[in-house]
Amino acid sequence: MNDVLDVLRTMNIFSGFSDEQLAILEPLVEVCDCRPGEVIFEQDAPADYLYIVIEGLVAIIYKPEDGTEITVAQIKPDGVFGWSAAFGSGIYTSGAVCRSDSRFLRIRGEDLKQLRHTQPETGLQILRRLARVVANRLRETHWHEDVVAMLEDGLTNGVKPIGG
Repeated sequence: MNDVLDVLRTMNIFSGFSDEQLAILEPLVEVCDCRPGEVIFEQDAPADYLYIVIEGLVAIIYKPEDGTEITVAQIKPDGVFGWSAAFGSGIYTSGAVCRSDSRFLRIRGEDLKQLRHTQPETGLQILRRLARVVANRLRETHWHEDVVAMLEDGLTNGVKPIGG
């Protein structure tokens, strides 16, 4: 499956999006591959991209200043990571490493921010989906509306996220 539009149609985060909305997203999305052990991004690196796993497994790694690395999440197909880019925070608060042959979509955070202004309906729909993913990750689904508000503010003004 090499056509980006076909990949977008298979992803749960984009289910229910119209063909027109997917066509708007298509030029903003890249399909990337990585091998086991390959670092996708380091903790404290510039937060440029949001990622969505198509296939494979990605580990989210956090390294406290005074301790050893901790795997804080394993991201499976349809999972999202690197959401610091969506908040416009500037840096990733954790690192990401491929655990198996993996394929994922990546979307530049700046493109998401621009989309929120140029295509408000599509931008808001993506924000709501991201908010659900983030809220589920935090295991506090009752925070959903707060997370949507934080994402909207981050895409508009730039804020530091609480994780991801």
